Amino acid sequence: MFRHTPLRYGALVLLASAALFQAFTAEYFGLEILTEILILAMLVIALDMVAGFGGMVSLCHGALLGVGAYGYAILSTKVGLTPVAAMGGAVAITGAIAWVIGAICARSHGIYFIMATLAFGQMGYSYVFEAPLFGGDDGLGGIERLDLALIGLDLNDGRSFALFCLAMLAAIYGAAVLILRSGLGRSLSGVMHNEQRMRALGLTVWRVKADVFGLSGLISGLAGVMAAQHVMFVSPGLLSWTVSGEALVVVILGGLGTLVGPLLGAAVFVLLKHEVGALTSYWHLVVGVILIAVVMSRANGIFGWIEARFGARIERRAADAVRDIDPREVKTDA
Repeated sequence: MFRHTPLRYGALVLLASAALFQAFTAEYFGLEILTEILILAMLVIALDMVAGFGGMVSLCHGALLGVGAYGYAILSTKVGLTPVAAMGGAVAITGAIAWVIGAICARSHGIYFIMATLAFGQMGYSYVFEAPLFGGDDGLGGIERLDLALIGLDLNDGRSFALFCLAMLAAIYGAAVLILRSGLGRSLSGVMHNEQRMRALGLTVWRVKADVFGLSGLISGLAGVMAAQHVMFVSPGLLSWTVSGEALVVVILGGLGTLVGPLLGAAVFVLLKHEVGALTSYWHLVVGVILIAVVMSRANGIFGWIEARFGARIERRAADAVRDIDPREVKTDA
């Protein structure tokens, strides 16, 4: 079951502080990078839920992000729904599609699960690429952002939109923690560690996998909605398997099954993409070398290495500090 440690709390505080500092001090380009990191972080939290805590390594989460983005674009521009209603509809549609994918793929494992989800993703990409309703390879434009003028926020301002994305990411992270700590999350953990035993105990394994995959799809759809509002344009490239591949790289780079690690991985990946990409178009090679080094080190990503190196020491010091508190100094009610 997922739990927070002092190190994880500290990492969250540092990452949130860095994001807030960037949001209030950066200019246009810095705000665009920050928003890109935040949206990617939403997607990788969704992926880490199923891959890190359920053993379901998915290569269709990029397509689910694209479904959310296109759903919002279609509902807002062609159907004529308000941005709020279009947002809710797009997220719900994505969650329903993800549940169906999870239910179909639930009985497969390992490479077969990966290939099945990849096939679903490529089917979605091919359909959107060819369908006139979705604009084909030209994509769709004219997408509006939410109107939050009632609370004094103009999301057409880059700084306000970045702060809104940060708030959405915080809500998504909190929701993911609640799901993983719930009975459903504990059942998912049991299925990952010993599926046969959980089935023998009477658990409907496929339903657990499908439910978590559907909830992960809701988060992916919300990430897609934010991506569509960020660029105000959607194209079939959002559904490409390479988006799913990059999300999986980020999760592995940050730390599979930690929730905090993928947030760090998203920041590292996007910063490397822009900083190294400014020097050479072969920035993927640099990311590849770093990923190979992380995997060969046998550490669970960057954050996993930090936890292995410092986590036990920090927890031990925190426990010692609690034991050292003088009971006479603790106020109690008579």
